[in-house]
This record gives sequence, C-alpha cells and structure tokens, in this order.
Amino acid sequence: MKYRAILLFGAPGAGKGTQGKILGQIPNFVHFSCGDAFRNLRVDSPLGRVFVEYASDGRLVPDEPTIELWKRSIEGLTATGRFNPEADTLLLDGIPRNPRQAEIMRDLIDVKAIFNLFCPVLDKLVVRLQRRALKENRLDDANIETIRSRLETYKRETRAVLECFPDTLIHQIDSTQEPMFVLLDILKVIAQIPKPAVSDGGTVYLPTTTPR
Repeated sequence: MKYRAILLFGAPGAGKGTQGKILGQIPNFVHFSCGDAFRNLRVDSPLGRVFVEYASDGRLVPDEPTIELWKRSIEGLTATGRFNPEADTLLLDGIPRNPRQAEIMRDLIDVKAIFNLFCPVLDKLVVRLQRRALKENRLDDANIETIRSRLETYKRETRAVLECFPDTLIHQIDSTQEPMFVLLDILKVIAQIPKPAVSDGGTVYLPTTTPR
C-alpha cells in the first residue's frame, strides 16, 4: 500500500515547517518534518550521532539513515493511531531530499501534489534562519557559513527532486508573502485534490469533490 502524500519543498527558511504544522492540524492530514525527527533523536543514539556529525557543518544526512528514520517514524505514528494510512494524507517536509531518495520512495508514497515555496531573495532566507537559530537554539542554523552551505546544498541537490515528478503536480508558492497568504494559496490547491475512498465493513465510500 502506498501512502498518500503531499510534498513541501523550499530552501531552508522558506517556511515549510510553519505551513506543515498549520496544515497538520487539519483532520486527515499528518505533518512529518524530517529535520524535526532527526533533532528529536537522542544525541547518543546511532541515528542521533549521524545527524550531529552532518548537521554541524550543513551537510545532508545520508540517504539510508534518512529513509530508515522516516520508515520508523511512520510506523510509530500508525501504531499509536496518529496516522491512518487508509484515510490520512502525509505532509512530507524535508523528504525526499534528493533524486535517489525520490526513487527509493517511489513505491512507498502516492504523491498528490508538490508545493514549492520559493524565495527569490537569498538575504531574506539568511535573516530568517538566523532569527530561527536564536529563537529555537538550532544547531543547523548556528552561523552564516553553515547557513550558506545549507542553501547551496539545497540548490545543488534538493531542487533536482522536482525534476523527478510531473509538472502537473508542482505548484509554485511565493514564500515572501505573509504566512497567512502562503497558507491560502496552498489550501486553494488542496481543496481540489480528491479525497481517498474510505472502506467501512466492505463498503467503499467515495467522498464527493467540488469540480474545478
């Protein structure tokens, strides 16, 4: 069974986490932030040590531990009842982060839409990341060299993931807007995505959708 998914893309500081957390409050939507999942690991755990090693200088965590963490997390959400694969849609923030991860996950997720939060002014992203580092004490946003390294890594590797999917799935969202207007642009698209069929005792209910 493939998990229904919506992908949130954008350079560090573009607002993926903010929008993901808001959208995750909507019934039948579950937000998963790969970065948050790594930061919540114990630093003395195997995966936690890997994260600290790579994040301290702005590098991406290798594909294998990243996919392993994602699988464990989704299994945990399912086991605790916070994610129902039959009825819920995953909001994936920070994964897949490169074409190889996209290929690995091709048989695991059914992507319904991709939101690319773009910010044409690099300095705005730098300021956002520095502000976030002070507010949240985040290791991976600690200094200007690390910030620029992360932005370059995104430009070089993560943005290429968009080329792995049809253009019809990709929606460009201007992240320089106020968060409320970014959210509005995203919701306009989500409202047009057909809801999943829900099985109940052998009967399948197909929720009605508003035509375009």
